[in-house]
Amino acid sequence: MDPAELLGSLGQKYSPDILRSAHEPKSAQELSNELDIPVTTSYRRVEALSELGLLEDDEENREFGETGRSQTLYKRNVEEIVLRFEDDALEIESIERDRSDQRLSSVWDDLSRGIGGDD
Repeated sequence: MDPAELLGSLGQKYSPDILRSAHEPKSAQELSNELDIPVTTSYRRVEALSELGLLEDDEENREFGETGRSQTLYKRNVEEIVLRFEDDALEIESIERDRSDQRLSSVWDDLSRGIGGDD
């Protein structure tokens, strides 16, 4: 991961907000609506964050948008990013999310949706 590219992307307006909000799978359209971001900007930021490996395509979950087309859902791939300044170098360490927590959260979400279902 190129430190300058990472810092540049994180420094763009809305990028940190998108990463915070993408703790659960969301489409670029959902992020746009939730964060009050222009939809084209949301798509650009999601693409840039995905290319850096900070967001990932949640292939297990797909949604169908208002037009009936399949929407890609994105979720944050990292829990934290650490910057270290050592001598003349900048070192970046990203700490990925624990996959077991994600699976448990997904199961819990599925269960909680079923509890208040249509009676």
